[in-house]
Amino acid sequence: MITFFSILAVGFFLGMRHATDPDHVIAVTTIVSNQRHSLRSALIGAFWGLGHTLTIFLVGTGIILFNLVIPVRVGLSMELSVAIMLIILGLMNIAGFLRSMPPEPIANEDADRIIHSHAHSHGDHVHTHAHVHHTGVHSNVSDHAPLAWMDRAFGRIGPYQYLRPFVVGLVHGLAGSAAVALLVLTTIRNVRWAVAYLLVFGVGTIAGMMLITMSIASAFSMVGKGREKFSRRLALASGLLSLGFGFFVAYQICFVYGLFTAHARWIPQ
Repeated sequence: MITFFSILAVGFFLGMRHATDPDHVIAVTTIVSNQRHSLRSALIGAFWGLGHTLTIFLVGTGIILFNLVIPVRVGLSMELSVAIMLIILGLMNIAGFLRSMPPEPIANEDADRIIHSHAHSHGDHVHTHAHVHHTGVHSNVSDHAPLAWMDRAFGRIGPYQYLRPFVVGLVHGLAGSAAVALLVLTTIRNVRWAVAYLLVFGVGTIAGMMLITMSIASAFSMVGKGREKFSRRLALASGLLSLGFGFFVAYQICFVYGLFTAHARWIPQ
């Protein structure tokens, strides 16, 4: 019994360490860069961890119980999904930064036509929209952007704020499930213990990611407090980092490990 509890303890702390992987931290940084409340940031981390744990448990249990073998190109494609997700998250943060830049008020020759901006809030997210007033007409030049439409449609719905980290966690779990399951198979021979290890590993990942997201949000809040311009630049930096890292990982998978070549090789990580 002591051995069993030792395995669970190791699984929990390895799960916490797993949450600190660079691709995990970069992904959640892009998500919490606009958050200023520690509690909501912790919930974002928890939902990321839930998604990650769900995939790890389902795929890992299949490998452990049914000796599933993941083909090399399927495994590389799973890893590539993380790179694509990092690129998308980076682009979303960059687009959010561009939308948040307040345009200078412009007065046309026609005094009735003035372009200016208004700040809008969706929960903890604050951004601006440019408006045009002309002879009683009120139009919003960015309302037709896809992300602006999503903010209007879902921004006031509580689950919308946590669906994105949950989906990101699912993708990350898909990429790392094989490595975790193979590690368990080589060290734990008892099937029940192995499955229990996966669950505790997931709990540790959730706890670790909650601490990470709270720390990131607190840092953004402290550094950007009273300096909205600098805070927006931090969000832009996280987007650029996510975009660059995503392209780097995609290059490694597609060409170094050979997903798009004749000789593909995959080492679960």
